[in-house]
Amino acid sequence: MFTGIVEELGSVKACLRQGMVYRLAIECSKVLEATRIGDSIAVNGVCLTVTSIEKPVIFFDVMAETARSTNIGSLRAAEKVNLERSLKVGDRVSGHFVLGHVDCEGVIRSKGYVRDNLAFEISVKPGFLKYAVPKGSIAIDGISLTISEKRSGTVSVYIIPHTLKNTTLGFKGPSDRVNIEFDMLAKR
Repeated sequence: MFTGIVEELGSVKACLRQGMVYRLAIECSKVLEATRIGDSIAVNGVCLTVTSIEKPVIFFDVMAETARSTNIGSLRAAEKVNLERSLKVGDRVSGHFVLGHVDCEGVIRSKGYVRDNLAFEISVKPGFLKYAVPKGSIAIDGISLTISEKRSGTVSVYIIPHTLKNTTLGFKGPSDRVNIEFDMLAKR
């Protein structure tokens, strides 16, 4: 379980298919602290298991289904990813509870200013839109955000400058794919 508060931006070193599995290598620093083989780390909101460590690079084995149904399979060398270590019992939850089980991919339709606030409008697959609750939580590429608006086929979120600077959203724009996990409370 995670909180959707990104700890650092990692840099993809490689994402190579090896048989039915993708081998994902990410360079990072903060997330390496106290991380061991077998630990769970959210990579763009996808819960992955650390399979080896060669500092400063951590490695993950990604199943073909995960690579196909999330943006993990399309990662390229030098691309930035959001990283968060799993929540420890007793830690403060600054975002919301995020499982790391992506519901669907969305596509950024627009990125621009609305009433002096940076907003992203993201298309959502029709069967999932029922879980989008205005003023409710949503994880976009593992980032805990609040839904500002829900329209036919899209959700909108506002982004504060801190989030833009410290997550992959600063690099994303129209037509980019993002992983979406709706709040587990909305899915009950």
